[in-house]
Amino acid sequence: MTDWLYRYPKLYPGFLLKRYKRFFADVQLTSGEVVTAHCPNTGPMTGVSKIGSPVQLSQSDNPNRKLAYTLELIQVQEQEPTWVGVNTALPNRVIKLALEKFLFPELRDYTQVKGEVIYGKDKKSRVDFYLTGSEKQSPIYLEVKNTTWTQGNLALFPDTETTRGQKHLRELMEVLPHSRAVMLYFINRGDCPEFAPGDSTDPVYGKLLRQAITVGLEVLPCRFDVSPEGIRYLGLAKLKT
Repeated sequence: MTDWLYRYPKLYPGFLLKRYKRFFADVQLTSGEVVTAHCPNTGPMTGVSKIGSPVQLSQSDNPNRKLAYTLELIQVQEQEPTWVGVNTALPNRVIKLALEKFLFPELRDYTQVKGEVIYGKDKKSRVDFYLTGSEKQSPIYLEVKNTTWTQGNLALFPDTETTRGQKHLRELMEVLPHSRAVMLYFINRGDCPEFAPGDSTDPVYGKLLRQAITVGLEVLPCRFDVSPEGIRYLGLAKLKT
């Protein structure tokens, strides 16, 4: 029995023809039909969205959707073919399942999991997860970042400048030392045993991340094996700062 953390619904294979306007991808299905799929990823998908790459789409039966198909996976051809998860709406769902299973021993002391909790100086931000336990245990503020960009076997985040990501680091530092602050990088591919900040795309983010670590931010670069069947947790990548 495979230890799937998440199982994909039925997927439809094809090949990427083009990605455009961030949220659209034209795909030729293996049946020969050409469809336009929703691309739920606002980033540049650096090194991932190569024309002609094998892809996997899910299909919705919701009649109110403008696009029935959603781009879920792209296969990259590097040292060996590797599936990469590109649906950025999925990592938080998977992490919620993992937290409910207490899959991360590094987080340990919590009994309750809440999502999208308001926090920050101006109370205009929401942390992805807020974990609490007994009164003697410090609450945990947990932020999740989808990670797909690589250089060789090194996973990197971010793949573009992210002022929003910079803001999240600053806000996590604000909750220290009275609470625990955790940045979880969801490495959405199984071929990267190491992780580092993407200094070449956003040096400010890299500087802030290192600063945050010195004041107590905990970093969990979590590796996931991704395939058309589902997603499995592989453990932590080695953090290189």
